[in-house]
Amino acid sequence: MDTSTLVALGCPPGKPIGIALAVAESAAAQGLPESEIRRALAAVFTTPAAFVDDPLYKPLARELDPKQGSPEGYRLHSYAPYHIWGKALIEQGALNQIERAVRLPISVRGALMPDAHQGYGLPVGGVLATYNAVIPYAVGVDIACRMRLSIYDISPHVLDQKKERFRRALEDHTVFGVGETQETRPEHPIMDDPAWWEHPIARQFRDVAWRQLGTSGSGNHFAEFGALEVRETLSTPLGEVKPGKYLALLTHSGSRRFGFEIANHYTQIAMNMRATLPKDYLHLAWLELNRSAGAEYWAAMQLAGRYASANHAIIHEGVTKAARLTVIGGVENHHNFAWEEEVDGQRLIVHRKGATPAGPGVLGVIPGSMAAPGYVVRGRGVAASLNSAAHGAGRRMSRAEAFNKLEWPIVKKKLKQLGIDLLSAGLDEAPAAYKPIEQVMAAQADLVEVLAEFKPKLVKMDGSPRERYHPED
Repeated sequence: MDTSTLVALGCPPGKPIGIALAVAESAAAQGLPESEIRRALAAVFTTPAAFVDDPLYKPLARELDPKQGSPEGYRLHSYAPYHIWGKALIEQGALNQIERAVRLPISVRGALMPDAHQGYGLPVGGVLATYNAVIPYAVGVDIACRMRLSIYDISPHVLDQKKERFRRALEDHTVFGVGETQETRPEHPIMDDPAWWEHPIARQFRDVAWRQLGTSGSGNHFAEFGALEVRETLSTPLGEVKPGKYLALLTHSGSRRFGFEIANHYTQIAMNMRATLPKDYLHLAWLELNRSAGAEYWAAMQLAGRYASANHAIIHEGVTKAARLTVIGGVENHHNFAWEEEVDGQRLIVHRKGATPAGPGVLGVIPGSMAAPGYVVRGRGVAASLNSAAHGAGRRMSRAEAFNKLEWPIVKKKLKQLGIDLLSAGLDEAPAAYKPIEQVMAAQADLVEVLAEFKPKLVKMDGSPRERYHPED
């Protein structure tokens, strides 16, 4: 059974396609012949009310029956098909959020990655495919947040031999902190992008975006030197890297205040347009792409993606030059974004909020914590995951909980045992605040193949104002 067959039988586009495919799979698994399944589906498409209590066909019938609408004006009763990886690792709040997301009338399929935790609207680690609509909070407030890895032509042992050089490179060429800006505006073609002037909102934030270009912000963003062990040849956009051990630079940051402002502006528009949604669903308010607000958001999101990539490029160029290194390879991937992709034979909008693209052969980087390894992976292209994987270890403590439960002396002892130098960070980013990355990777072994392992050695993050860490403490 495929999309063209369902359409020929009378299935409308969008969410019903995904539900019909899932129902057909269930019917086939019960041993029903395809001819009987086709006849039943055609009947459901014609008279859905007759099947709203049918054990097999009711999800589809309730999606199609106009009498099944909710009092709030939106039909939220039918679940689009979705799959969960590593459910035992995921808090109940995140599970509740993905269940709400797949009940939207625009939702076609969903997935939840093992690093998932509760966020706004869609959980972090959530993936959602929608029909002709984008959900700003299913993308996230840090639009196009991403990872970038630069691989150098020397052994990681040089970190111990010339530690001060690498320390200075990180200190002098990275900027962390909420609202922090560069002392001088860096030059980069991104600031000449016509979209800054053409977009009605982007032009308002071009100045602050330029001042923050090449900065990393706060939260879980970082810049770190480490040891990369390549297990099999990496064919990267910057060059082919043979198996072996290399020094590497890994960074995590996004679109700074520009992305934040765009996310909040268009979320408010979406929430005003969907004011009759139940309260628990308001952060999942959507914009149709064939209307002006949706088209504006989509254009701004694309610009934020280009801007976030430029951020990383400037950071890596500055650090690499200061440390007098030669790049032989590199990997870059982003999350907190929406892509137009083919799903179930339809062109859908796939939101990956804190999820890494993992299509067939696609390279990505999945970090752990400041004390845990990260991995260079190659996607296996699993359709049920919407070609996605985890984007990191995932939090198991809220920031407030980490401040209340964790202590720097214990954290410092662990880092020293592991041979990790921490230049600055907040206690809320301590290793214990995160899930074990090994468990996360094991839970998604069917989604990605590990090609290389990165071990942090020299780490810089934003220090919390009340719990700032300094090596000399």
